Amino acid sequence: MSSLLIRGGRVIDPSQKIDRVTNLLIADGRIAAYDVGEALADQEIDAAGKIVAPGLIDMHVHLREPGREEDETIQTGTAAALAGGFTSIACIPNTEPPIDSQAAVEFIQHQASRAANCNVYVVACVSRNREGKELAEIGQLVRAGAVAFSDDGAPVYDPELMRRAFEYCLMFDKPILNHAEVRELTQGGVMHEGLVSLTLGLPGMPAVAEDAMTGRDIALAEATGGRIHIMHVSSAGSVDIIRRAKSRSVRVTTEVCPHHFTLTDESLKKFDSNYKMSPPLRGRRHVDACIAGLADGTIDVICTDHAPHAAEKKMRELDQAPFGIVGLETALGLVITKLIEPGHLDWPSALAKLTINPARILGLNKGTLRVGADADVTIIDPTARWTVDPTRFRSKSANTPYGGWKLTGRADTVIVGGTVKYRATDNEAPRRQVAGAY
Repeated sequence: MSSLLIRGGRVIDPSQKIDRVTNLLIADGRIAAYDVGEALADQEIDAAGKIVAPGLIDMHVHLREPGREEDETIQTGTAAALAGGFTSIACIPNTEPPIDSQAAVEFIQHQASRAANCNVYVVACVSRNREGKELAEIGQLVRAGAVAFSDDGAPVYDPELMRRAFEYCLMFDKPILNHAEVRELTQGGVMHEGLVSLTLGLPGMPAVAEDAMTGRDIALAEATGGRIHIMHVSSAGSVDIIRRAKSRSVRVTTEVCPHHFTLTDESLKKFDSNYKMSPPLRGRRHVDACIAGLADGTIDVICTDHAPHAAEKKMRELDQAPFGIVGLETALGLVITKLIEPGHLDWPSALAKLTINPARILGLNKGTLRVGADADVTIIDPTARWTVDPTRFRSKSANTPYGGWKLTGRADTVIVGGTVKYRATDNEAPRRQVAGAY
């Protein structure tokens, strides 16, 4: 039986309301004991001055494989996840072909097993081929291992199809993760509709496009008793709608991405496509509303919406470049620097949104350091000072707006199933050429 002793770290586990300095013993791939003294172990890690947390979970990741391996593969995406401190990720089904069959789910599982990096869970399509015309085989996909359903990249547009999807998913207690956008209101848009878009002469995407779809989804969830998870919320209106729905005990959860609490639409004045994303970066009022939603618990989860694109795609003119940025390797540093250090969130609250909350939404037996749980652990150096360098990303793509940013805090050691999978000190990626970096 292999064993690993993590000595002297500040153990923070929101699932158990633990926050204390202690030793943590891992044995045979599981959490074995706390407060052990001079226990003999095959390995030891000195975690003094560091935070020992449940393995981080990102429930919104685009791995691109199959079909767009020039952007990312399951091998490179999971390596990037480890470097960011994530021991589990959920992949989104807008691949080519989409993940709408048992075979497609099994392909992802097989490739993830071959990569042998972090845990990969599959979010399958709500509709066949993500076309929004007929439901995918929900029951078969659940049996294959799908943990949730989404047509992300596009909203589930037909309200009757969405209603039936809620009713089917209710039988399996699975959530629907929906991209909240009324497409008629955003057609041709490249950024948030407001004063900045007017000044730049760029077509806008109004916040009401998100708010209207958020309201519809919540109304359908309330009517059916289904579970709705609003993806990448970005508008003050949506945060308020969700807050009021939760007060009525509607089964609604939501997530926010680091770019929506760290950047505003002012960034588009650079005409840099690395600031182009959907939902778009919005004005300061919306950013402040997202931070307030995190602080008061309206927003349950912090995730990345990791959306890699090959350099040649992002180098197109702004109206032709695809939406999205990579986020796995910068998320933790941004949370620490922009949420914890300024006092918007404390460590237990922030870690809950990165561990147990996404685990509960997806029904995963993860996100906890309870004795007997899988030994997925992220050891965080909360004082590490580092500069974002896209040339060192493990991701196959480097489309980030954060190149050159100075951040505080990062993953030091990442353990999956009791095995050390990543160390910041000895797993530095070599520099590579990145078009447009800096």
